[in-house]
Amino acid sequence: MAAMLPKLFFVHFADTSFAAEEDGRLLGFLCGFRSQTFADEAYVHFVGVDPETRGRGIARALYERFFDSVAPRTLVRAVTSPVNEASVAFHRAIGFEVERIDESYDGRGEPRVLLVWRRPAAP
Repeated sequence: MAAMLPKLFFVHFADTSFAAEEDGRLLGFLCGFRSQTFADEAYVHFVGVDPETRGRGIARALYERFFDSVAPRTLVRAVTSPVNEASVAFHRAIGFEVERIDESYDGRGEPRVLLVWRRPAAP
């Protein structure tokens, strides 16, 4: 998993990219950023959790930290593959909605599920 971790996010987006560790072992990470184009949006580019530690709430905790770090932005976007049913289910469980399926995301003929999370309105 460490080979998948893009260091540039932790250099250039240090306040919106996070790692979860335990006893010096990398358990998971989330790399995201605030949109430079849309003032009310942020984007999660890459998230991963060690398969041996899934189900412990690590990804949920990383997302919650990201949501807090990009406040008061009201939308967070993410993309996953439609064949990754576990990812789609996880994102839905933490409050993302499927915005749409793009059949040729990035123009490469590869479908992707476009997800959006909306910050709950203040009471």
